[in-house]
Amino acid sequence: MLIEARPVDDAELGTLITALQRELREAGGGLDPTFGDGAQHLVGVVDGRAVACGALQPLDKQVGAIRRMYVRPAFRGRGIARQMLAALEEMALDAGHVVLRLEAAVYLPAALALLRSAGYGETPAHGFEKRILVAA
Repeated sequence: MLIEARPVDDAELGTLITALQRELREAGGGLDPTFGDGAQHLVGVVDGRAVACGALQPLDKQVGAIRRMYVRPAFRGRGIARQMLAALEEMALDAGHVVLRLEAAVYLPAALALLRSAGYGETPAHGFEKRILVAA
């Protein structure tokens, strides 16, 4: 899979975000909240097709938030979400963030399992959080 940065107005990214919103609604949850400027978006491409996305939004100099993570259903179970999460973590390190936060709904058990296995801990205030450090 190729992971590449895309602008927020990219058509393929927009299609993925629309699919994410639809899936969240159908699962009985709310919509992914909109967020402020400064978010950087990544798109995962398999065989020339955009199949996954995610975004990193800076909250402050040391803290970033992962938003809009999504993998098309036909491409799940291939490790794509884990690759996207790793790419977003690398982007966060490059931006100087040492903490990453994100919200994941309880009605998305696969997402919760991924976060836990990737070292994210649950926090009452922020959903999930992970301290990321530069390797020594």
